[in-house]
Amino acid sequence: MTTKDPAIMLQYLDTLLRYGNFTKAAQQLYISQPYLTQLVRRKEKEMGVELINRHSAHLQLTEAGKLYYQYLENVNQEEVNFQHKLTQYNNNNIPLKIGVLPSMGSFILPLFIPQFIKNHPNVQIILNEGLPSKSEQKAENGEVDFYVGQNPETVSPNLTVVSTGHEPYFAVIPAGNKFYQGKPNTLAPHSLDIQKLLSEPLVLSKTGSAIRHQVDGLLQKNQVKPHIVMESENIEMVAGLCAQGTGITVIPQSIVEHLTQGDYDLYPLEEEDLTLRYFIAYSSKKELSEVEENLVDTFVTISQRTNKIKK
Repeated sequence: MTTKDPAIMLQYLDTLLRYGNFTKAAQQLYISQPYLTQLVRRKEKEMGVELINRHSAHLQLTEAGKLYYQYLENVNQEEVNFQHKLTQYNNNNIPLKIGVLPSMGSFILPLFIPQFIKNHPNVQIILNEGLPSKSEQKAENGEVDFYVGQNPETVSPNLTVVSTGHEPYFAVIPAGNKFYQGKPNTLAPHSLDIQKLLSEPLVLSKTGSAIRHQVDGLLQKNQVKPHIVMESENIEMVAGLCAQGTGITVIPQSIVEHLTQGDYDLYPLEEEDLTLRYFIAYSSKKELSEVEENLVDTFVTISQRTNKIKK
């Protein structure tokens, strides 16, 4: 019997697309691989269409699958909106709206939101996912309570910004590129000509993201006119495409840690050239409640993520 909860089905499809195969997706979801495979097949049989293209090395949605995915997103958002409106009649729930870029939220929010919810079970976190520019504007206008992002240097002066932690960036060099060396896969700092490296074919996140903003600055600093072969709003997709040989990319360590397939070298970039810092921001006109202050305090507990890269 297929699941009737659109939020769960959306989570399953998201995880499948992120990890590219049923086995790894099932591990991340803490369910069995046969169960996940059968669940998708039953849904396909029920709808009379294929949702997943199983002929590619990295699983992708079919055109029908994309339509179904969009349907799930719409239904899920309607449910979120309904629950948000319902909270005004329930004195036990305190809604907090957070604006965040979806690809970033997948790895930054788990670092502090679970602990905050554990301490404040009566608070309902409502995510407003979108581009940083939109989240920033909504925070200024009071449409969201907080905006979580990276690289606070460019944030509007109308927002109060609290930053914490940082992590390094790496250039990811796929096998087949002339700069690829193989073992050891983490190259020594200063061992490559960064200008020549950045002149190679690149796979990058789309203009508008904080990561792309920093990479563009690095390209300008080194006077490189980039040869961009592909762009995506999903930074994890960018990393995966690079690792499979599409081109070189530049990503922060937290994204590197999600790479599970491909042959590639990692080239550490200098912090003075590129580093990622996280922040939480809110309107300067806003007076924080005790609960909101606790959210900021919990965010600040994020430590610097400089753990050893795992591949």
